[in-house]
Amino acid sequence: MLTSIALLALAAAVPVRTGTLPTSDAPHATVAPCQTATPACTEWITLGGGATRSLVYRNFPLGTRNDAITRVVVSIHGAGRDAHNYFRSTLAAAFLAGALENTLIISPRMASREEGCGDSLATNEISWHCNTWRSGGPAPNTPTVTSFDFLDEILRKVARKDVFPNVKGIVVVGHSAGGQVVNRYAMSNQVHDKLGVPVSYVVSNPSSYAYPANERPTNAAFSITAQAPGYIPETAPNAPAFRALGDGRGCTTYDQWPFGYQHRTGYTAPQSDDQLRKQLASRPTTYLLGELDILPLGGFDGSCAAMAQGPTRLARGQAYAKYVNEKLGAKHTVVIVGLCGHNARCMYTSEAALKVLFPAG
Repeated sequence: MLTSIALLALAAAVPVRTGTLPTSDAPHATVAPCQTATPACTEWITLGGGATRSLVYRNFPLGTRNDAITRVVVSIHGAGRDAHNYFRSTLAAAFLAGALENTLIISPRMASREEGCGDSLATNEISWHCNTWRSGGPAPNTPTVTSFDFLDEILRKVARKDVFPNVKGIVVVGHSAGGQVVNRYAMSNQVHDKLGVPVSYVVSNPSSYAYPANERPTNAAFSITAQAPGYIPETAPNAPAFRALGDGRGCTTYDQWPFGYQHRTGYTAPQSDDQLRKQLASRPTTYLLGELDILPLGGFDGSCAAMAQGPTRLARGQAYAKYVNEKLGAKHTVVIVGLCGHNARCMYTSEAALKVLFPAG
């Protein structure tokens, strides 16, 4: 009978296999996922056909064949441009879902030194505009490249069958300002139908959405619990859920991009309004909304253009989903995360979110 010491020695001699990397004795031997928000877990994405580049955090290399990967989650950070924190939150969610070994997690960094942002940049790193990276705007120092081109390139890389032959689906998720990115990217990106891999989108707690027409919600478009605390407005019976604002009632920007479709710039400019509407309705989207995201915290947009979409982030999400489903015939889903406010880690690691971010199959 083996002693306990002998058993431990035997166990130590057995290799642990998790990812895939070529070795001499197996065509695709395994490698552990990178799980720290350090330079060891980063990689550069070259853009614009030249030396310009942007950084991503990832748990497996993007250029090394990996047969173990069956899904990809691209996680977009918020206004703080803290990709490292979003990488860790998404890793935590993958751990809870039991998906660390077969999920490629990528968190792109939209670094900026423009318009008040003060990020440190590496050599040849693109400096995105401090605000318009959320809506596909061009980089001031590389105007031929937009933030949505960056996401396009990431999706093209992870959809390569020679590198990730067993990927069954890609999820693009963003929280807060990242949710704004995903809302606008889902309706406008030009790679969705060209990758050969299904892509779904998860829009979590953004302050605003891009409305496809000049109608905006009334109090009838969202639940009473989505109102700001302590305020329950009177709603007339049979009140319409949406109404046209016409001239905006003094708010001249309410229907301009990125709040509406007027005066679009950057990545979306060449596309027609009808094209954006069709793409918005047809692409699988989930609105992941915090039950307690009803306070003006965490960079809440209180501009007239945003307030026209509802009094709180929860109200805005409920109203927007109702609009695209009822007006455009979409089949988008709303998932309310109980006991979560404006907090990405709370949202992503909830039981409700795990089923959306790491779907079975």
